[in-house]
Amino acid sequence: MEIADLPIATSHRANLLAAGYSSLAALSTASPPRLARDLSIEVHEAEEILKVAVGANKSKGADGPSTSSVLKGVQNAWDMLSDEQSRRHINTGSADLNNILGGGIHCKEVTEIVTGLINTSSLIQVVSQESVKLNWGMLYTILNANSDEDFTTKDLTFVRIQLAINVQIPVEYGGLGGKAVYIDTEGSFMVERVYQIAEGCISDILEYFPHCHDKAPAGQEKLKPESFLADIYYFRICSYTEQIAVINYLEKFLGEHKDVRIVIIDSVTFHFRQDFDDMALRTRVLSGLSLKLMKLSKAYNLAVVLLNQVTTKFTEGSFQLTLALGDSWSHSCTNRLILYWNGNERYGYLDKSPSLPVASAPYAVTVKGVRDAVNSNSKRVRFLVMPSCVNWVLVLEQ
Repeated sequence: MEIADLPIATSHRANLLAAGYSSLAALSTASPPRLARDLSIEVHEAEEILKVAVGANKSKGADGPSTSSVLKGVQNAWDMLSDEQSRRHINTGSADLNNILGGGIHCKEVTEIVTGLINTSSLIQVVSQESVKLNWGMLYTILNANSDEDFTTKDLTFVRIQLAINVQIPVEYGGLGGKAVYIDTEGSFMVERVYQIAEGCISDILEYFPHCHDKAPAGQEKLKPESFLADIYYFRICSYTEQIAVINYLEKFLGEHKDVRIVIIDSVTFHFRQDFDDMALRTRVLSGLSLKLMKLSKAYNLAVVLLNQVTTKFTEGSFQLTLALGDSWSHSCTNRLILYWNGNERYGYLDKSPSLPVASAPYAVTVKGVRDAVNSNSKRVRFLVMPSCVNWVLVLEQ
C-alpha cells in the first residue's frame, strides 16, 4: 500500500506527499510531534495517521516491532520539547493559579491536589500568646479548631467540579472541547453544584465572547448546563477493589470515548486508608495504579487529577503533617498543588513540578466557582519542602 492509498482524509494524504513522505517506510520514521509539525496538524491527528500506517504495514507483512516503534519507541529530545510546547492545558478558573501551574492543569500528566487547611491568623494568635515551640501535630490541632469553614468539603468540591466543567469549554472559546471522567470514592459529588458551576462557566463565556456565539448556532447548543452535565461520566466507588477494577477498565473505556480529556479521582486515598491492613500490599497496589494512570494520561492525551488529604504521623518524638498513603505515594504524581488558608484568603501552592518553580497564588470561591481573588495586603504563606518531599515547614512572609 502506498501513501495515496491510505484510508485517511484526502487533505492529509496530499499534505503527506507535499511534506516529502512518499512511502510508508518514510512515514514509519516519523514521531507524532514531528509529523504534526510537518503537516501543521494536532498531535492526536498525527498519532491517528501513524496508527493507520502501522496497520497498513502489518497487512502487507511488514515487521511488526519496527513499525510499532513509531508509537512506542525512543523519542529524541527535540521531539520531546515540541510535544511539551504543543501540550494543552485545562483552565482552573483562576488566572493566578493558571500562572503558577504553567497555563493550567497539564494534559499527559498526573496532578495531585492536596488539602492543606492552614490558617495563619490562628497561628499568629497562638504564637503571640504562648512562648512554646509548636510541632506539626499541635499546629494541625490548633488550626483545625480555629477554622471557620470546612475547607475539604467546600473548596475541593468547587475545584474538582470546576475542572470537570472547564475541560468542556468549546475550542472556539479557548477550551479543549473535551469530556470528563469523574471517579467518586466518597459520595461527595453534588449534581446541583455541577449545574451551578456550569451556569457560571457559560455566563463567563457569553461575557467574554459577546458576539462569537451569535455566529455559531451549533455552538449555542453546547452552551447549556444540560450539555455540560451530559459530558461528565460518573463512577461511584464503594471499596478499594471497585477502585482497582474501574482504573483497570479505564483503558477500554477511554478507547471508546476518545474525547475524554480529564480523569478525576475524588479521592484516591479514601478506601485505601479505611480498608487496607497489609501496608506492604497497599504500597504495591498503589504503585501499580499510579503507573497505570501515568500511562493512560500519555496514551490518550488527557489530564489525571488525584485528590489527596494530609494526615499526621509520629516521628522522633513529635507529630508531623504528611501526605496520606505514605512516602511512596508522594512520588507517584508529576505535579502537586496544595490548597490552604492564609487568614481569610485561599491560596494554592505549587509544591512539586518537573519544570516549574515553587510558587503560591491566591484564589477565590464564588457562586460561579473558582475565580481570581481580590488583591489584598495580608501576609502570604509559603511551604518549604524538605528533601523527603512529604514534610513541610511553615514560614511567614512579610
